[in-house]
Amino acid sequence: MTSVGFCGRWFLFTCDTKLVAIHSKQRRESFVYDCSHAEKRSKPSQPDTSSDGGPSEDTGSDRVLAFAVSSSGKLVALTDDSKRLVLLECEPSWRCISIRWVARRCTALAFSQAEDELLVADKSGDVYSFSVEEPEREGELKLGHLSMLLAVAVSPDDRYIITADRDEKIRVSHRRSPYNIQSFCLGHQQFVSTLQVPSRHPEWLLSGSGDGTVKLWEYKSGRRLHSWDLRQHVETPDRDQNPTACRVSVSPDGVHVAVQCEGVPTLQFFSLNEDDEKKRVPHSKLSLSHCPLDMTFDLDGRLWVLLDHREAPIQIHTLRQDSWEGQTEDPELCRVTEDLQEHWDTLQASRRTGSRFEHLHKTSYDNVTTYLQKKQQRLEEQQQKRTKAQEDHVGKRLKKDTSGGRT
Repeated sequence: MTSVGFCGRWFLFTCDTKLVAIHSKQRRESFVYDCSHAEKRSKPSQPDTSSDGGPSEDTGSDRVLAFAVSSSGKLVALTDDSKRLVLLECEPSWRCISIRWVARRCTALAFSQAEDELLVADKSGDVYSFSVEEPEREGELKLGHLSMLLAVAVSPDDRYIITADRDEKIRVSHRRSPYNIQSFCLGHQQFVSTLQVPSRHPEWLLSGSGDGTVKLWEYKSGRRLHSWDLRQHVETPDRDQNPTACRVSVSPDGVHVAVQCEGVPTLQFFSLNEDDEKKRVPHSKLSLSHCPLDMTFDLDGRLWVLLDHREAPIQIHTLRQDSWEGQTEDPELCRVTEDLQEHWDTLQASRRTGSRFEHLHKTSYDNVTTYLQKKQQRLEEQQQKRTKAQEDHVGKRLKKDTSGGRT
């Protein structure tokens, strides 16, 4: 999995087993955390009988699966294929605070706004809580779904945990008592891949899905405010499949929303306003020369896009007069690009692992049509048998009558 983000002024990206941090403002030494060189888990005395659909602890690939940044930009957490949960501090200097272990491979991470708790969602549908203030403390089960979790978020007031799963559900649970469910946000037709709460509108929730839509919710009530069909604006390589909204990113001021679809060289932009009649306004579309691998906003509201292109892997776009324009002559861009290219071969290796959404699309079957076709075929076969039986019966009577007349 290749993903990008910002931790303060540090530009972060993951490639295979590494998390790399490059300072965007100053010429400072890059920080690299390589999970393949990290502490190994001691071999259990009893064989691991847990079933999570992946290899056991001693055969994990150490590939980074997810990372998250705290709201202050001082803490980073990451998890890998060997079931490590690593807590890092970036200020005043980079250091590893702790390495803990999760029960199953994780799909998403989120810090509480108070930065006292780290929530870890895994592929079995569970969310575990890990203490930040006590970095050696083991995790505790917080809540569970019946299917794989793909995204987790915490409300700005720290009151709610918002989780999304493969079965199209978005659940809003009370953080302190997660057995109390506040609401469900229902309406997606495929897995929910990404969640974002805009900072300017803490009562709203943006969700992206494999059904080719992005929806806006009032999450405390579960009421859907708006829905935008991405299929009207992008073309996927497979025209029979809906575009998957793999990333929804919101600018720091909570006004601008960027949407990335998997395998599509186009980004969609929206503006969030206060108008009750139309909460989300289509803003513009940005065509790219290559497919984006991931994207993120920095603290200044500029959009950084990681492209699948060795010579120019990073683009920075700034909003000017209602359109997003690329910055070509930028010292930050040159600095980050230079350091990133040193890790390009590793990044390409991580690209070969495939899409995280590849096997999540549900296939629908028209069983009624097939049933009716088979039923019609059976009726025709039965009618043919009856017709043939009647013809044979009439033939035998005629033959009998003819033989009787001759006698």
